[in-house]
Amino acid sequence: MLEQPHFGRRLKRLRLAKGLSQAGLVGEGMSTGYLSRLESGERPPTERAVAYLARRLGVDTSALTGPWDGRSLTGVLASVASAPPGSDGTAALFRAIEEDPGEDPAARWQALWLLSGAAGRDGDHELERARLLELVELGDLLEEPDLRVRSRVRYARCARDSGDMRAAGPAAAEALSLARAAQLCVSDTLAALTVLVSVETELGHLEAADLHVVELERDLLPRATAAQAAEALWVAAGVSARQGDGATARARLEAALGMLKGQDDLTLWTRLRTAATATVLQMSPPRVDAAERWLEEAAPVLDLIGTRPQLQELRALQAHLAFHQGRLDDARALTRSLITGEDLRLSYRDRVRLSVLDGRLTILAGRADEGIAALQRLGRQATTSGNLDLAAYVWQALATTLADVRSPETRRGTSAPDVPGRRGSSGC
Repeated sequence: MLEQPHFGRRLKRLRLAKGLSQAGLVGEGMSTGYLSRLESGERPPTERAVAYLARRLGVDTSALTGPWDGRSLTGVLASVASAPPGSDGTAALFRAIEEDPGEDPAARWQALWLLSGAAGRDGDHELERARLLELVELGDLLEEPDLRVRSRVRYARCARDSGDMRAAGPAAAEALSLARAAQLCVSDTLAALTVLVSVETELGHLEAADLHVVELERDLLPRATAAQAAEALWVAAGVSARQGDGATARARLEAALGMLKGQDDLTLWTRLRTAATATVLQMSPPRVDAAERWLEEAAPVLDLIGTRPQLQELRALQAHLAFHQGRLDDARALTRSLITGEDLRLSYRDRVRLSVLDGRLTILAGRADEGIAALQRLGRQATTSGNLDLAAYVWQALATTLADVRSPETRRGTSAPDVPGRRGSSGC
């Protein structure tokens, strides 16, 4: 039998995971007072109580009473930190934090930081966000300015990638305010300012984003590392692209890509190339030549070492590129394989963009009513969720595709593959 207080913590965790209140769990066979004492660790569980609770939870009794190895969270953290390269201590860390009594908030913060990062890399934004919410609370409890800023920066990114701009905006703004008030180092301040710019861009607040880019380039980039500066320039390029200034956007992207070599940071090196590809394909007209070059550089690396979300992002970008090159059959095959496949882990924005591409292809295939309805639904959803820049993109894509379909060239029999690449076409 698992001893207290670990039994109580595990019981409470399972109850909450099932979405049950204490009254909802106990039903007629147990009092809520007794359950409360079990969860707090005040009472040891009996075999009868365990069997009843397991039945009510719909789990085997081993889920409540399975062994606990007794290792402290601090000990597991030390083990993970000293493990040989390539080792994955996520499972051990997950078990340790679930049984952690919470006596060392700093150790718990570090564990949550590692676990949220692992969830983010795996594309599990729901789990990542749950970890980050506690991370923000612990950072405030510890009253360490750098921890408070870093947890909010990561939370803002996660909320943005999940499409929750109403949560992303305040978190990013608060991170920057805290960094400035505590006069933190360039790295922390730049990270906060960069994520704020990206959120403002997604919200369609381009004037505010542009002002922050001026501050970023004037005050922070000269003192930043190459990796930090490269990421910041990519975000600044996104602002220029949304403003219709393709020349400045392209210059910023070229500068960012030139700051790093593959041997410096291979992950960031490939990330910058996929991000740059997405940016230039959203320009009007799209810069297909640059997108093709950057994607060809990143693809071999990602095919060898890419995670599932990274490979899905690569395939999505290849679909967009094929569309703008007029290879509609290739674009359609890549798009459908992603949309109909299992466990799609793209960010909210990338999922919407992929669905927009699917809708455009549906219209060009002659099923106009079906494609129009799908794009209208996506536009309304983006507007409701506060993603105004994304909503504008959806409506522009719909209008451009309808114009392409109804143009005299198309009516006279121009082949569909030539339509997307025509000058004046909207971004992918």
